[in-house]
Amino acid sequence: MPLSDAIPALLVLADGTAYRGWSFGATVTTIGEVVFNTGITGYQEVLTDPSYCGQIVIFTYPELGNTGVNPEDEEAIAPQVRGAIARNICHKPSNWRSTQSLPDYLKQHHIPGIFGIDTRALTRKIRMFGAMNGGISTEILDEAELLEQVQAAPNMEGLNLVREVTTPTVYEWSEATNPAWEFNPDAKENVKETLTVVALDFGVKRNILRRLAAHGCRVIVVPANTPVEEILKYNPDGIFLSNGPGDPSAVTEGINSVKTLLAAEKPMFGICMGHQILGHALGADTFKLKFGHRGLNQPAGLQQQVEITSQNHSFAINPDSLPNTVEISHFNLNDRTVAGLRHKSLPIFSVQYHPEASPGPHDADYLFAKFVESMESARQATTASL
Repeated sequence: MPLSDAIPALLVLADGTAYRGWSFGATVTTIGEVVFNTGITGYQEVLTDPSYCGQIVIFTYPELGNTGVNPEDEEAIAPQVRGAIARNICHKPSNWRSTQSLPDYLKQHHIPGIFGIDTRALTRKIRMFGAMNGGISTEILDEAELLEQVQAAPNMEGLNLVREVTTPTVYEWSEATNPAWEFNPDAKENVKETLTVVALDFGVKRNILRRLAAHGCRVIVVPANTPVEEILKYNPDGIFLSNGPGDPSAVTEGINSVKTLLAAEKPMFGICMGHQILGHALGADTFKLKFGHRGLNQPAGLQQQVEITSQNHSFAINPDSLPNTVEISHFNLNDRTVAGLRHKSLPIFSVQYHPEASPGPHDADYLFAKFVESMESARQATTASL
């Protein structure tokens, strides 16, 4: 599309910095926390990841949209971001799986985007000064007017955004990974009998549910505010705590539920927000990172073992607040923040990163097998005691 046909768009940050570019997607006004993702692939998974609810994402890869979009790569029923920022946009994708162009997809779902700005300079600014609120508009092109709206918006700290993305009803998930690109076809065959997992949905990605199903689990997804008594009625072999958006300390209903569930001593596995909520339930605190971790090549590990991981989070657990019943299993090796926890005596563990690899490397898929093994061991112990 020639720029002569493009619609002007304005991006304003909370500190008053302004960038003028061109619109792709919906021609509306949006406000959110501006963050950046360094991945060179997987833009559709990023846009539809519920963990990005409330955020405007800068894509540092210089061109977006080359492969279009398709229904199979969605991590939710629709895009979850408030907006998108790119250097260049491809309006005519070329990929055998593509069913729609990225601009048309965002228009369909009323999500705005801005392109044609210096995303390197913008990313460096966020790295230097931290993530901050911003606004994208095709309707308000006066910088002072848009800035007023941006500065009136609430900051991410203290926001419970789980309420916006959790499922309204209970449902059972049975879809495994498409066999055409299943990278671990033996996972299900290694499971001796079907295990029931109740997944607390704080904003769960579909590929997490696919990986649990691929490892032979029957997965029942419940709203984040489901009473513990209702969760335990399913007689689950394990409890899964999903990813999600916002400030984990504000998700008090989830924290209180997990505190109660800990007494059941059932195997428990948390990812990202679930990791943070588990930390709070165990007595730890979280804090907001300056600009967070969002990309596909974050190293995590401990004791000479390194995994290359996909990460997307704004908050981290304070290691000094951890009780002595818990130990750190992984650090983010870029900044030494806590990337994994395990309980010393209970079959409970969590990671800050995304082992479901959507997008991202497969290094950490073994964690789903570990969860299955802990559930099988717990079931055998229960059977032996009867």
